[in-house]
Amino acid sequence: MKKAKFLTPVITVFNQDGTLDVKGNQKIYDNLIEAGIDGLVIMGSTGEFYAMSMEQRKELIDLVVQHVNHRVKVYIGTGCMTVEETVELSNYAIDQGADAVMIVSPYYFKLTNQSIEFYFDKVAEAVKGDIYLYNYPDRTQHDLSSEVTLNLLRRHKNIVGFKDTVSEMGHTRKLIQTVQKEFPDFEVFSGYEENFVHNVLSGGSGCIGGLSNLYPEVFAAWVRAVNDKDLDRAADIQKVVDKLSEIYEIGQPFIPIVKKAMKLKGMDVQEHSKAPLLPADEKQTESIKQLMNEVDGLILENSIIHPE
Repeated sequence: MKKAKFLTPVITVFNQDGTLDVKGNQKIYDNLIEAGIDGLVIMGSTGEFYAMSMEQRKELIDLVVQHVNHRVKVYIGTGCMTVEETVELSNYAIDQGADAVMIVSPYYFKLTNQSIEFYFDKVAEAVKGDIYLYNYPDRTQHDLSSEVTLNLLRRHKNIVGFKDTVSEMGHTRKLIQTVQKEFPDFEVFSGYEENFVHNVLSGGSGCIGGLSNLYPEVFAAWVRAVNDKDLDRAADIQKVVDKLSEIYEIGQPFIPIVKKAMKLKGMDVQEHSKAPLLPADEKQTESIKQLMNEVDGLILENSIIHPE
């Protein structure tokens, strides 16, 4: 079994005018690192990359790389609509000191397997660093299949990992089984928290899940339990995460909901998101409070944060 990891796709903190809140973002990075998260994914879907200009994305790359300063791994989401922009942003991130980039395929047209493979061939040939593929069919309207992935791995040594944001663990398991015989070190992460343990037991590397922005200490404890092969403790934490996952049902998209929850938890962060995302309303805020009370109760009941 591979050593489990949990990476956080970090929220991006904005000022009301849409500029980056430098100190707010730095606080988030420090909080995640101090809680024991294994790495930070900047400008994933949770980070609102799609609403940021190229200049602002580069500004955020500079900010995180300099502030984190190799305390944990930093992965940068660099997927753009064209090969040229993706390569430009990816190489900028690598040049600035990012450990790797994570690239979602273009997300406007539903692409064929041939188009997807062509796109990543061109990108991988031109990017001078490690690449993680990002599969999110609900947003791109196409699936980055295990067969296409294997073809790409056979041609590009710099493709080293994969984030599979699908709810069906069978899809991720097939990917792991398809590639691991030829590429045993290839890392496959699930995109939904509830699949973390199943992912690792299937031969994957863990999870990249947005709820770790809110309770990073819980997810760090989960990693320790799995790596220590303490299945009873892992099961206790699974109950907490399953309850916490109900936050996805409070509002869509869920990013403003998570930001409100972080504020309610006592984090000194601004809640602004890029338009057209709306802030949590009064009813949603009450639902968040109720859910967090239940989650906090489970954490206390199971001694999740401070085990004896």
